[in-house]
Amino acid sequence: MTSPAKYRVGIVGCGAISRNHLEAFAAIPEATVVAVCDVDADRARATASQWGIEHAYGSVEELLAAGIDLVSVCTPHPTHEEVVLAAAAAGAHVLCEKPIAIDLASAERMVAACDAAGVRLGVFFQRRFWPAAQRLRAAIDDGTIGRPILGHASVVLHRDPSYYSAAAWRGTWATDGGGVLMTQAIHYIDLLQWLMGEVVEVHGHIATFTHSIEVEDTAAAVIRFASGAIATLSATTAATPSLGVSIRITGETGATAELSEFPEGTDGRVTLFARGGTIESEPVQPAGVDPNVDLATINGQLIPHHTAQIRDFVSALSANDGEGREPAITGPDATAALRILLAVYESSRTGRPVTFSREDALA
Repeated sequence: MTSPAKYRVGIVGCGAISRNHLEAFAAIPEATVVAVCDVDADRARATASQWGIEHAYGSVEELLAAGIDLVSVCTPHPTHEEVVLAAAAAGAHVLCEKPIAIDLASAERMVAACDAAGVRLGVFFQRRFWPAAQRLRAAIDDGTIGRPILGHASVVLHRDPSYYSAAAWRGTWATDGGGVLMTQAIHYIDLLQWLMGEVVEVHGHIATFTHSIEVEDTAAAVIRFASGAIATLSATTAATPSLGVSIRITGETGATAELSEFPEGTDGRVTLFARGGTIESEPVQPAGVDPNVDLATINGQLIPHHTAQIRDFVSALSANDGEGREPAITGPDATAALRILLAVYESSRTGRPVTFSREDALA
């Protein structure tokens, strides 16, 4: 399916986030983008012309017929499954933008199809590749923080009304799948469960206070983990100005560390590390920084971390003399994050906590 040196890449969807994929693949010698496609064939042709790409198509089927080894999925949330299943059937590995899907059954079908076809499935949670996030993970693993017992993720962001009106699929249950939890906070839900472990119960509430959208612009939840640890989550896109994101973890050693992203899209920083008799800290929101950042700037600042994740994925395909390994972030990882946020929706609807079975948590 591949030559030893090169993976032929096709990018599906030529919207805003495709720039991150195009720039990232351009930095990875082992992979080259040979085709793009979009339901708007003119947009596909314009993208191919701008980036010097050989082929532009109006359908996934045409793109796959060009002999693609790896498909990068940049389409709206509900369309991911159709693209991933087609790629798997053609024997192509898949990297998919988050969320993996907007419902669990779809995510599970995607994972099963890739497993059955013997291809790898990765999903973008590029913030795990922040050096600061890796530092926190290492401090948990080496015993400095130890087993987490308490956590909090605070996602306090700003979106202008124009953000939702700029694309017809945004802000609806049918085509966006959710609001701040599905589109923004899912990154930090992933980080929280990556740092704290398997989730067994979620109790949450959602509301829409500011934006004229069907879906939530504000949410809060209490999350319980299999280890016995507990965490809280709060998220909104209704803040003016944005306060960015903070994730705080306290471990069984008594040590506490905080990972912060401000302004949105900039690299995470360890803004608090308290252990023993010392507290190291820096401002989460430094003075003189513009707190509200446009989407193009946010996406552009994340390109190095998209690149790191794509590099890991391509390395996983080539590892162990061609037998491959699992990438750092898999389809089941992304399904776990989706399950948590969908549980917030269900809990808000029913007024009761949602408890996961062991099989759910490990699926």
